[in-house]
Amino acid sequence: MSTTPASGTDALFLAFQEALVGRYSIDRELGRGGMGVVYLAREVHLDRLVAIKLLPPERARDDQVREGFLREARLAAKLSHPNIIPIHAVEEREGFVFYVMAFVDGETLTERVRTRGPLSGSDGARVLREAAWALAYAHAQGLVHRDVKPDNILLEGATQRVLIADFGIASAASDGGGAIAGTPEFMSPEQVLGGRIDARSDLYGLGATAFFALSGRLPFEGTNATEILARQVTEPAPPLASLGLAVPRKVAALVDRCLAKAPDQRPENAQTLADQLGLALEQRRDAPPALRAFVKRSGRLDGGGSLLGGFLLIPAAAGIAAWLGLSAGWGAFVVGGAIVPLAYLLTAARRLQLQGFAHTDLAPVFQAEIEYAREELPLGHRLTPSIPERTLAFISAGSSLVAALSFTSFLALLTTAPESRWLGPIALTLFFSFSTAIMTAIGYLSRAQMRTDVESVFWSKVWLGRLGKGLFAPAGKMLKGRRLGSAMTHRATELSLGMAAEQLFESLPKKTREELRELPSLLHRLQADAQSLRKRFDGLQEALADIGDAAASAAYSDLRAMRDQTHAKLGETVGALETIRLDLLRLHAGGTTVAGVTSHLGLAEEVSKEVSRLIAAQGEVEELLARTTKP
Repeated sequence: MSTTPASGTDALFLAFQEALVGRYSIDRELGRGGMGVVYLAREVHLDRLVAIKLLPPERARDDQVREGFLREARLAAKLSHPNIIPIHAVEEREGFVFYVMAFVDGETLTERVRTRGPLSGSDGARVLREAAWALAYAHAQGLVHRDVKPDNILLEGATQRVLIADFGIASAASDGGGAIAGTPEFMSPEQVLGGRIDARSDLYGLGATAFFALSGRLPFEGTNATEILARQVTEPAPPLASLGLAVPRKVAALVDRCLAKAPDQRPENAQTLADQLGLALEQRRDAPPALRAFVKRSGRLDGGGSLLGGFLLIPAAAGIAAWLGLSAGWGAFVVGGAIVPLAYLLTAARRLQLQGFAHTDLAPVFQAEIEYAREELPLGHRLTPSIPERTLAFISAGSSLVAALSFTSFLALLTTAPESRWLGPIALTLFFSFSTAIMTAIGYLSRAQMRTDVESVFWSKVWLGRLGKGLFAPAGKMLKGRRLGSAMTHRATELSLGMAAEQLFESLPKKTREELRELPSLLHRLQADAQSLRKRFDGLQEALADIGDAAASAAYSDLRAMRDQTHAKLGETVGALETIRLDLLRLHAGGTTVAGVTSHLGLAEEVSKEVSRLIAAQGEVEELLARTTKP
């Protein structure tokens, strides 16, 4: 079509504006694509900005194309959802076929990624979830978008709300196959092959869109559309995690599932996808700064002072042995190597409790730290130990053994035969073996750190094991009422209730505490029961999503029943904790007796036993399902 250069406008712009005089005042062109041209305009009577999508006149002359455009635009105009751009009008006027939609002051997802780089893991999950909400609503109305891509996803400038645009090529889901329509880089395999299109085709497009948003690249690229379409049909998409991105593992897995070639291997529907993304986002709540600092720094012996102390420990112990004897040397070595570090860790535990935190607060923070590291560490490295890594580990272990034997021999000679000619060679052997052990251990840990967060895993085992619990107990007794208060905002409900009940119990008279001496252990069991149930509920939710379209299968029904049972029992367990807390409050106020509290403790004990039975029964069902569904 010829253009008129006057004022930078073309003939189509002028002719279209002339047809709309008195109703819409066109400001400028916003963009154009295969299905039309989009203009920014102002609706005269309502004095509001709108976007107008015009079907190119050469295409509008085709009766089939024109009628299809109008029919499908009218279908899209029926949609009313916070994450779908509303269509105000669909019209045919003086040969022009167009629809009018709300103008969104923002940018497309493509523009956002091209100008500022890929989205972070949490932002990408949020965008993906809001887009899934919109698609779930449209699918429930019988519409399939058919062209989900970054250009059709807008981010509102002020709120960053996600809005899906351009349902103009959507058609009723019941229409079956039909003509191929879409963008090659985001088309599902069945769409490429002209097969039946349903809601799961949109999930494929959303998966490709998420892949681009989180990585800045397309899952399939080629020199032309034909090559890209061929790859969409024949090649599996690269796993998102293989790109070494800082993307939550669960989010990456959901994107991979959306890009499955077979529709029945994708998420069951858009609402299921949105639910799973919501679960992934909720599980990544930030912990308070004091807990993060403890997990990353103050609860570890990895500072410069610890390293220097390790190097000075052997010569210091040897000097004490020469001065005071072998026993004194070994005593100094044990004190310096064990008691001093334990004292430091005890102080760290006391400092954390002074800020209002408890040992039960550590587990979710350590778990989150390890999860973050697993996502952020470069995944291009081997996932198993390499030959150099194993060699370093072997050398370090052997050198450590030689150093231990040399140190023992050196101390023995130093105290019994200080003039022995073997003292020098043994000391030299000790020095070299100890140095080799340290250097190779550092090398091994450096290599291992590329695969996993070795430090966090090690310290989580220290603090979450018996040693950590043993350190927190005396540290709490050292506070002497100086606790600053309980920081409850980050805790699961069962942990907050348990801690509140424990504090109420500790403030009771000694005689009353003796009568209710079983209460603290019951509180701990109920807390552990609730956390186990919460974890199982999340796992069952994920398992239900993994089953896909087998909603009518016996496995799906069994898993759903298990999920509902788990949810109900979680409510009972938390309710039992709440009852104990309220009983202790009443006991303090004189509103109940020890006998009344004891009766409720018996009921809570029965709830804990029921949880154990439920978990055991569900474990047997899961094993049976695993055997019956195994290919």
